[in-house]
Amino acid sequence: MIPLRDTNRSDTYPVVNTCIIAVSVLAFIIELTQGQGITDFIYRYGLVPARYTDPQIALYFTFGQQVLPFLTFMFLHGGFWHLLGNMWFLYVFGDNVEDRLGHIRYLCFYLLCGLASGASQFVVNWHSDIPTIGASGAIAGVMGAYLILYPRAKVLTLIPIFFLPYFVQIPAFFFLGIWLLFQLLNAAATAGKGGGIAWWAHIGGFLFGIVFLKLFEMVPTTGVDERIQRLTRKRATPRLHLIHPVASGDGPDLHGVISVSEREARQGGRKLVNIAHNRTKKTFFVNIPPGLSEGTTLRLRGMGRQTTEGGTGDLYLKVQIKR
Repeated sequence: MIPLRDTNRSDTYPVVNTCIIAVSVLAFIIELTQGQGITDFIYRYGLVPARYTDPQIALYFTFGQQVLPFLTFMFLHGGFWHLLGNMWFLYVFGDNVEDRLGHIRYLCFYLLCGLASGASQFVVNWHSDIPTIGASGAIAGVMGAYLILYPRAKVLTLIPIFFLPYFVQIPAFFFLGIWLLFQLLNAAATAGKGGGIAWWAHIGGFLFGIVFLKLFEMVPTTGVDERIQRLTRKRATPRLHLIHPVASGDGPDLHGVISVSEREARQGGRKLVNIAHNRTKKTFFVNIPPGLSEGTTLRLRGMGRQTTEGGTGDLYLKVQIKR
């Protein structure tokens, strides 16, 4: 299952989330420049439990060198697909959590989740000499917070079936619950084994994310954060819309709702629409003409149901303006 986006629209641009993604990509580029020294680089900036638990190894590092990996490990990745997978999940789930907490609190929340996930992996693998790297523990914390904040939000998910794309909306509590169960099963299956994926970092990050969310919600936002949120307020709706139209009686026409921002209503735009009706799914582009008002209906010819005579009805989309 590949999450494409959630149906819970954030009201502000996720500037911190975007910066985290950018820093992670930059760190990966730096990794690629290391050449033959990549192993030393990973051991230097990754989180290696034996560096702290083995006194003979710890002697080779200064206090600063021992503290730094607790921050840097969450920005390093073991390969392109490791980076892409982590950043995609952060892109899907991070914007809403940032929108809810505010930019400054979200940054602190993310870093604390990453630190807690690293500590979880550290405790479980106390004497391991294998470095832990990756943002997945911090992202798991974001996913744990998302589960508490938006349990009934829908996650638009791509399920490849015999190389054919199948789009389905899955409740967030179900999607994230399956994800957590998968982490627990793999952690149990690899108990006592070194290396591989840091399953306990994922589990620890997820659980600590829930705890930290409750704590951060008790911390009031600052005037600086409120000003930043006003500046980062969105002026456009998501490009991809998943619509479940309804039929008008036994007729061939279908009716649905499409959301646009005030600016899109004035200036127009272009949306990718996925129509799901009964067992039929269609994906196509819809041009939003300029000058729309609340309640305006867009008529899409030939996008309705087929008739017994071989004809096709129309799809009518009622415009809803998000303010």
